[in-house]
Amino acid sequence: MMRYALYVLLSLCYFQAIATAAVDPFNTDSMLPSRQAPNLEGRSSTPCFLQTPDRPLNLNEVVDLALCNNPQTRELWANSKFYAAQLGIRKAAYLPSADLNASASRNQSGFGSGNNQSNLGLSLSYLLYDFGARSANLELVQQQFAAARASQDSTVQAVFLAAIQAFYRVQASTAALDAALESERAARESYAAAEARFSAGSATRADKLQAQTAYSQTTLNHITAEGNLKNAQGNLANILGLDANRNVSLTAVNLSAIPASFEGDIAALIEQARLHRPDLQAAAAQLKSAQASADAARAADMPTLTLGASASQNSISGNSTDSSSIGINLNVPIFSGFAPTYRIRAAEAQLENRAAQLERLRLQVALDVWTSYQNLVTSTQSLRTTTDLLESAEQSERVALGRYKAGVGNMLDVLNAQSTLASARQQRIQSAFNWNTNRAILAQSMGNLDANLLQTLPSDQSVPTMRGNKSP
Repeated sequence: MMRYALYVLLSLCYFQAIATAAVDPFNTDSMLPSRQAPNLEGRSSTPCFLQTPDRPLNLNEVVDLALCNNPQTRELWANSKFYAAQLGIRKAAYLPSADLNASASRNQSGFGSGNNQSNLGLSLSYLLYDFGARSANLELVQQQFAAARASQDSTVQAVFLAAIQAFYRVQASTAALDAALESERAARESYAAAEARFSAGSATRADKLQAQTAYSQTTLNHITAEGNLKNAQGNLANILGLDANRNVSLTAVNLSAIPASFEGDIAALIEQARLHRPDLQAAAAQLKSAQASADAARAADMPTLTLGASASQNSISGNSTDSSSIGINLNVPIFSGFAPTYRIRAAEAQLENRAAQLERLRLQVALDVWTSYQNLVTSTQSLRTTTDLLESAEQSERVALGRYKAGVGNMLDVLNAQSTLASARQQRIQSAFNWNTNRAILAQSMGNLDANLLQTLPSDQSVPTMRGNKSP
């Protein structure tokens, strides 16, 4: 009999080891979102870069690299994996549980007398009915899991947008540096003209000093622009999951392109955003989770009906006895110090909180779409206006400098024209940056930030690589 009991014990231990070693018996991993570079709509399934390519990156590649390497996406994926495991725990409550108990002892009394005693038992328990507590707990975790997945989508969109903004900030900073260098060159030319006229006796010393001051100011602007570019490059590297001192080369973009006029039905855009915004979906899932939590709290203090079965063998000094039982157990909680009452009240308060948060976010979505829509309309109009402004400022600067060199103009007109031109260049660069980023922000506010947008944003346009993006 003991040999048979040992066989049963070893068999059950083997079964337990197999059950524990099962990686994912409920197949919860299939519900997980993509771990790396989520396959957004319209985005190719190109695998992640294992390291930064030794070549200039275009906008698509920058976004891919950010989604692959940014720690935020990995953090949210791990959070989703946690809730997937919690879902498996809740599903396990629908299966029976089995326990094996074994003991062996020797009782000694006096000298030379004693007996051996052993016990081997197997018990089985299965919950038949609990007034919905088990299903409410499962629904609670399912909604938490849905919220985690939606939160990951929201984070992916945030990283997507941050990558676009960082890409265009580097481009704008590089263009600003080019503009600063051009202004410095023009100021140096004006200073040279003023110095030549002063030496010839046809200009005053005041003209020369004014030109020299303007030249020094443009040099200072050039130094500031270089620092801004370095900061933008460090921010880009950070978004890509790299150290800030890592230099990332970018392909050049055409910031001089003039977009078509943008129009849209703002009411339709808001409704579309409320259907697609992942953070709104996460809030809705959290509301359902709070409802399930309240249901679970109400059912937690209800009676439970459990099926139980057990079998055991006792052996004392070689005399064995077998016993077994099967039955249904009813457990009815009577009093537990009003704790269930306050658990229910806490769950209901949390439900009210989640409902208010959802409504607040619905209103925020409308505001986000409205604001980003107006910003895009404004930046589109500004881009067109700054194009005309830049053209007229360039012509004015050429005329003023030409008149001064011919001896019929004054230095103040030249410096004013050059200052206006420098300002127009900066406004044109800022307008181009605003248009590119505001379009992406509008797409994000609607929950539609995907790879299709990248096809309509100016990326590599077969122009020379911009200064400041070359590897040292």
